[in-house]
Amino acid sequence: MKPPRLCKISNLGPALFSLAPGTDLADLRFPDLICAQPAKLKPWILTTPASRGIGLQLARRLLNTTDLPVVATARKNIDETRSQILKGLDVDPQRLSVFELDVTDESTITTTTSHLSTLFPPQTHYLHLAFLLPGILHPEKSPAQISYADALDTFRINALGPLMLIKHFSPFLPRKSTPLAPLSSSSSPPSSPNPDPVASSLPKQAVMALLSARVGSISDNKLGGWYSYRASKAAVNQIVKTFDIELQRRSGEKAMCIGLHPGTVKTGLSKEFWGNVK
Repeated sequence: MKPPRLCKISNLGPALFSLAPGTDLADLRFPDLICAQPAKLKPWILTTPASRGIGLQLARRLLNTTDLPVVATARKNIDETRSQILKGLDVDPQRLSVFELDVTDESTITTTTSHLSTLFPPQTHYLHLAFLLPGILHPEKSPAQISYADALDTFRINALGPLMLIKHFSPFLPRKSTPLAPLSSSSSPPSSPNPDPVASSLPKQAVMALLSARVGSISDNKLGGWYSYRASKAAVNQIVKTFDIELQRRSGEKAMCIGLHPGTVKTGLSKEFWGNVK
């Protein structure tokens, strides 16, 4: 049996131990005292934005298949977004928080993270899973179709959007020294009638996932076109790689950044191209 860890006198308080009446402090053997362990931080989840499409469905899925608090965002119509996320779900609505956030307005990001610092204090909570999903598509087929305003809009939302989200939400991720509570949501919540162990399992480490796209790959570009969208998603891939290197230094094995390629999904962004969806 290993000997108890030795505590520093300055860390000891009356709440940690008690002495029998008449005990001489000179006779006290401090190695016999067990140090108080630091509290383990509790996880929460972020999906931004979540007003429609992939973000909306992810927020619903995470509420239905985990028991963790879920934070969602929308540029406007917060109450409507909340209703859409909760529609038909048999879950505790208190687990869902919805905030107004526009990735083209950094002040809305700072306001949201300020609220979250109160809702999930860094001393007791950490961000375990984050989906950063802002996206817009202006599909140019030739250079002649490129609009300066549309291309700038594409980069502001698709590339600078997730970059600003990383800037303000990454402080919520765990560091190497962060004590993490065991995940209690690795199985479906008790209220779920059909447990789905694959869908409901969460990664062991914290994950910040950015929405990329196959068309952002340079080596895979065989068709051309979609100049601004392809370039913005190539930028996302570089952001993912660069931030993951940062996390390796800062968080070790406790956090990572990944890029997700969802394929062509039947959402409003890709409606013009639904004919290509099998």
